Amino acid sequence: MRSDNAKSGMQQAPARSLFRALGLTDEEIKQPLIGIVSSYNEIVPGHMHLDKIVEAVKQGVAMAGGTPIVFPAIAVCDGIAMGHEGMKYSLVTRDLIADSTECMALAHQFDALVMVPNCDKNVPGLLMVAARLNIPTVFVSGGPMLAGRVKGQKRSLSSMFEAVGSYAAGTMTEDDVKEFECKVCPTCGSCSGMYTANSMNCLTEVLGMGLQGNGTIPAVYSERLVLAKHAGMAVMELLKKNICPRDIMTEKAFRNALTMDMALGCSTNSMLHLPAIAHEAGVELNVDIANEISAKTPNLCHLAPAGPTYMEDLNEAGGIYAVMNEVSQLGLLNLDCMTVTGKTVGENIKDCVNKDPEVIRPLDNPYSRTGGIAVLRGNLAPDSCVVKRSAVVPEMLVHEGPARVFDSEEDAIDAIKSGRIVAGDVVVIRYEGPKGGPGMREMLNPTSAIAGMGLGSSVALITDGRFSGASRGASIGHVCPEAAAGGPIGLVEEGDLIAIDINANTINMKVSDEELAKRRAAWTPKIKEVSGYLKRYAQLVTSADQGAVLKGN
Repeated sequence: MRSDNAKSGMQQAPARSLFRALGLTDEEIKQPLIGIVSSYNEIVPGHMHLDKIVEAVKQGVAMAGGTPIVFPAIAVCDGIAMGHEGMKYSLVTRDLIADSTECMALAHQFDALVMVPNCDKNVPGLLMVAARLNIPTVFVSGGPMLAGRVKGQKRSLSSMFEAVGSYAAGTMTEDDVKEFECKVCPTCGSCSGMYTANSMNCLTEVLGMGLQGNGTIPAVYSERLVLAKHAGMAVMELLKKNICPRDIMTEKAFRNALTMDMALGCSTNSMLHLPAIAHEAGVELNVDIANEISAKTPNLCHLAPAGPTYMEDLNEAGGIYAVMNEVSQLGLLNLDCMTVTGKTVGENIKDCVNKDPEVIRPLDNPYSRTGGIAVLRGNLAPDSCVVKRSAVVPEMLVHEGPARVFDSEEDAIDAIKSGRIVAGDVVVIRYEGPKGGPGMREMLNPTSAIAGMGLGSSVALITDGRFSGASRGASIGHVCPEAAAGGPIGLVEEGDLIAIDINANTINMKVSDEELAKRRAAWTPKIKEVSGYLKRYAQLVTSADQGAVLKGN
């Protein structure tokens, strides 16, 4: 056992004395030491209950003959951090989480790990370090929030942000907004739509790193405590069989994840996180294959913000395995991939049926014949950009309009809410990328303001930053290269015509090469003055199309 390095032999008697200081018995010290990475805190609604999940995991580990030992991981609530400088500190935590977990796991020589995450950067950060460490690991998330109910309709956090836009447009009263405020987030858990947290928890299940139900069993269901106990037991089986993350997170597994990303209509942030996780697993995942996979994969689910269904509905319809079973009938999944169940994908999903064709569309009645995410290229984004196609209304799949250019999210929000953006416009927000932000802020506020003011079917938004999974509409992010790295988005001028064709995967500004060369010769990218961790991050981070990983990792 790896932990023998820290506890066996006369040389390690001092270490054993410290284990005894923890209250461990001889029997516990002799057993495999299982690290449980707890993302519990009291600021993130998706994490406020993780202490209960962790206790259930501990019981499962102990029942299966291991000694569970808990240590922490941090997590940021994107909703609370949204719309101010705090959002610069969201994506950057992904690497802090991975690095600090690596330090704790190797310093104390744990034999195996159970990861207990739930929210946006927390899940991919722990998947990254699982691949990096490559010791037996199981994931069990905290699960999704139940949908809220306002005036008899199911609602979620995206509805809350859009209510603020409706108030600015004069179509909602302050009392209306207050009712949304009090009702849209009724329980603990990750927000109830197919936003980034739930996207990544579902894709963890697809990758084979979480047990059935990891992505969909609601946080408040006792069934999730049962799942957590089973996760604790499962990690002991993985340890016995020496099944490690890189045995599971193979190139085929990542292709499965991208395929299911398309079928489920996941957040565009998955296109940032999957390449980063694959990088740690030694797999090259080029975002260009997304269009190849999308062309073959029907979009079967329209969960909020794309449609009126929620994670609880997907759970009742059969969950992720049911969607996988549908997609597998097209021969699009690699069914021989190993998973943390000790069985293959094919064995896991073979008896999982679609229980609700309104939530999981059958293959003969998809929302679209192509997948939920599209990667676009053109002279505005030579190295790619990303859009959640499944959340774009049909009339905006092809759009041309004048650029309204802003060098920060705040300036754009002010223009939207003051009525200066009109139907047909293309809002361009730049210097918000990984390096230029720095930190690549999510922009749920401007997209929600556009939707709330009734412009969702007539205004596009383009940025070198990124969007929340709760964003909907023609919201095109991850423009690469970013403005701060010399990307052409920095050359766009007010009034330039921008042509977007999501069906053709293109995005261009109708400006001649000669004019662009002239502008470039007179242009110097803006560099923001930052300090502390953000300064180090900006110096090390790569572009979004590379997963915004840090140089040297």
